[in-house]
Amino acid sequence: MTYLLHILYNLSSAVGLPYYGVAIILLTVIIKTLIYPLTYKQMASMRKTVDLQPKIKAIQQKHKNDKEKANLEVMELYKEHKVNPMGGCLPIVVQLPIFWGLYSTLRNFPYGSDTAAHWFLGFDLTKVYGFTPSYHLILPIFAAATTYLQTKVTNPNASTDPTQKTMLYIMPVFFAYISATVPAGLALYWVTMNVVSILQQLYINRKLSNEKKAA
Repeated sequence: MTYLLHILYNLSSAVGLPYYGVAIILLTVIIKTLIYPLTYKQMASMRKTVDLQPKIKAIQQKHKNDKEKANLEVMELYKEHKVNPMGGCLPIVVQLPIFWGLYSTLRNFPYGSDTAAHWFLGFDLTKVYGFTPSYHLILPIFAAATTYLQTKVTNPNASTDPTQKTMLYIMPVFFAYISATVPAGLALYWVTMNVVSILQQLYINRKLSNEKKAA
């Protein structure tokens, strides 16, 4: 990860932007582009799951006294419509080692001779800023806002389902906390990841809607 980040830094320097912040943004875009096929499958599966919610609720209501029977029928429904309820986990699992690798790189940053290089938009990307009231709280705020928007774009019905509604508000707070307690470069990575994910999701939503109309 350190080597890759340095290559991207050299690339950004070649076009007049000698900042590791730009390298992190490039890294994020590359990762999101590479895992787009997984993301598409994940979002398509989630979209089908949302569309199946009325049928799932009907099954649960029909077998409200027999949860085992209800679960079996729900799984049969997923199988019939080729929905993998665990499919949404794969893109996250793929990103975990990347997240950890970037965290380790920023915690033990080897390129300290040029201190200006790891400053970006007023942030020392290797520093943990915490919750001290200052301009630096903008990254945790952006992390929370983009996490919330991504959830809303991914699942427009999240605010109406009790379980999903709880996650809709808890996850932004969780990632705001994480962003304040890790090096700022990692928070920048997360915010960029959310922004790119939102753009991809809007595109995927439109594509799936067109496919549904065509079908």
